[in-house]
Amino acid sequence: MQLRTTRRGLLLAAAAGLAVTLASPPSISHAAPAQTVLSGSFANTSTLQANWDYLYPWGSDHNGSARMSAGQVSASGGVLTLTANKITKDEGTSSSPPHLHINYHSGAVHAKQQVTVSAAHPSWDVSGQFQAPAVRGAWPAFWLTAVNGWPPESDILEFKGQNTNWFNTFRTSSDVSTTKVSVSSPGSWHTYRAVLTKVSATDVDIHYYFDGVQQGVHHATGFVDKPMWIIINLQMEGSSGSPGPGGATVYRARNVVVSRT
Repeated sequence: MQLRTTRRGLLLAAAAGLAVTLASPPSISHAAPAQTVLSGSFANTSTLQANWDYLYPWGSDHNGSARMSAGQVSASGGVLTLTANKITKDEGTSSSPPHLHINYHSGAVHAKQQVTVSAAHPSWDVSGQFQAPAVRGAWPAFWLTAVNGWPPESDILEFKGQNTNWFNTFRTSSDVSTTKVSVSSPGSWHTYRAVLTKVSATDVDIHYYFDGVQQGVHHATGFVDKPMWIIINLQMEGSSGSPGPGGATVYRARNVVVSRT
């Protein structure tokens, strides 16, 4: 893991009498985007389906105990709503590792637009506003993951049963940078953002923001020219703890925007 500038690092350095320079935001924050997509895509079912596909790109199952279904997804008035419901029918286990027993039906969507940092498009700005459940057993996410194989992966929003957001950058399964941010009211609307900027022929720097404040910078080795899906999903149990809620669990998103230069 490469050490990047964080708030804790600044405090430690200051205590030691060292001079510290905070990393500057990438130039995309000030440049006019060449293209902006997904804005307004949650107006209704038609605009949702024009810009997003249901489920994960690989199917209905992933790493928790929820099986994704289009029936658990709705879009109206600019808001996407994913709802997880406990089920009583025995549907066996998830087809994805660690193959947990399916206890919920929930929702996931992935954008038809992909993110590829390249020489032609060296900067991408991915953001959205979310109301994220932060109860045991709820595992909401807003993330980028490799189209071809894995990694790369960038987690812009990830709650694991608590009111802490995990900004993660996976270079390999064991080489991961993480910045954690405590969110006092995750059920209120908050803005989560990642700005990806090409810094070499192979590497990218990812600036992560919460409510407009930069929280960390992760160096992403090998991300250049690797297309990534944009996914919003509400997984359950697994890393977020169990047993999960017995009633409905709701995750909402709005104003998801992807810009590139």
